[in-house]
Amino acid sequence: MKYVILIALAAVVLWWLRARLRGPAAPTARRRAEPARPQAMLACAHCGVHVPQADVVADAAGRPYCSEAHRLAGPR
Repeated sequence: MKYVILIALAAVVLWWLRARLRGPAAPTARRRAEPARPQAMLACAHCGVHVPQADVVADAAGRPYCSEAHRLAGPR
């Protein structure tokens, strides 16, 4: 049991010395990924479901639809 305590104590001392030799914590080189920006939500001209602008399927007149099937079905 005394060897387990000695090994644990040695590990703590080595960890502490390593942290002291490194100096103050340097900022990480990796940048955090920016959160996604909000998008405009458009209502489908056929069913009224709101869809992000990037996912909209538009017809020739520019009306937004949630899917190709609703674009083919046309507005209500």
